[in-house]
Amino acid sequence: MNVLVIGSGAREHAIAWKLKSSPQVDTLFTAPGNPGTAAISTNLNQPADDLDGLAQLAKDHRVELTIVGPEGPLASGIVDLFNQHGLPIFGPSKAASQLESSKAFAKLLMRKHGVPGPDFKVFHSFQDAGEFLSTHEDPVVVKADGLAAGEGVQVCKDKQQALKALHECMQARLFGTAGDTVVVEEYLEGQEVSAFTFTDGEHISSMVAACDYKRVHDNDGGPNTGGMGSYSPPEFWTSDLECRVQREIMTPVVKAMAEGGTPYRGLLYAGLMLTPKGPQVLEFNCRFGDPEVQVILPRLNSDLAELALACIEGRIDHNSVDWTSESCVGVVMASGGYPGEYKTGFRVSGITELDPDLLVFHAGTKVADQDEGSSILTNGGRVLTLVGAAPNLEQARQKVYDNIGRVHFEGAHYRKDIALPQKARKL
Repeated sequence: MNVLVIGSGAREHAIAWKLKSSPQVDTLFTAPGNPGTAAISTNLNQPADDLDGLAQLAKDHRVELTIVGPEGPLASGIVDLFNQHGLPIFGPSKAASQLESSKAFAKLLMRKHGVPGPDFKVFHSFQDAGEFLSTHEDPVVVKADGLAAGEGVQVCKDKQQALKALHECMQARLFGTAGDTVVVEEYLEGQEVSAFTFTDGEHISSMVAACDYKRVHDNDGGPNTGGMGSYSPPEFWTSDLECRVQREIMTPVVKAMAEGGTPYRGLLYAGLMLTPKGPQVLEFNCRFGDPEVQVILPRLNSDLAELALACIEGRIDHNSVDWTSESCVGVVMASGGYPGEYKTGFRVSGITELDPDLLVFHAGTKVADQDEGSSILTNGGRVLTLVGAAPNLEQARQKVYDNIGRVHFEGAHYRKDIALPQKARKL
């Protein structure tokens, strides 16, 4: 097949890397891609948000399977558009993508169908939300309803913090239209974990789990980011826990979406909090997580292209989704100042000095102009993800941190506590 991956980050680099090993994949394209994907596929200069242009590109290159990386195109309806043109594409429709693109939609669906999650209220008015928060003493989580690149969630320990978060969403408009509606949610404590399953709209596959690190600094300090690292599998992820998540969360949600006339096909990703009452859903995402995908795809023994087709064609129950017992640890190297203001255009050195079995996934990078030589330059907040795989978590972690000091660019920073043994982490 000719296969197209849409997107330009480390997630898309990891997807392309995994597809490259499929015997079903003949020619691999990435749009728009990055210097990492250019080494294993053909980058096509087409923005990920130009849906019509991507459909035409898929026709021109006789693409027989498209996999969408970022959530934006899914929420905008790229799957619906490709289906109209008879182009096979892996991912949920625009209506099904509301599980991620509208937190209010997801929360109300969960409440209706008894899927466990924190108590919540939905507000469309700053005044109404402000009145509620001004008299609410308990810690809450304030969430922009729409897509905010993983940064629209604020944990508020008191009402002053909550009112400030509300102002940033609904009045300062830090997240644009994503903050037109807010969800104010009960604050939960426990162990966070991300769970992933393939689904064809009726059946779901075996799951895989990973833990990510959203805060920018060690010990979960500083503001939320798009993710500073991850590891898989978590030591606490047991077959009993997987069965419970499957029974109480994944299966009811897939069934509810089908019954509502919006069947969900693709990868379903649940962000969970493990509480004394059991697993509860913090959020759903409608695509591979970033940076989680960088540590779960190296553990996938099965053919990713075949699994994608099985979801599209309604036969995932006839495919075995096999995950290795190996451990993977990924650490993100970020630009100085991220997730706030940061500068780009700095030369990245040392990638060629890494151990040959260490994986490097490009995120915010670009190739220097001809007059600057052939160097790789920084071009985003999150620049690279370095991933180590080993028989156990400690060895995988050691592999990454033994290598990461060899990579240099001005202002580079990364967390040093990814996959350290630790107590249950908070949101």
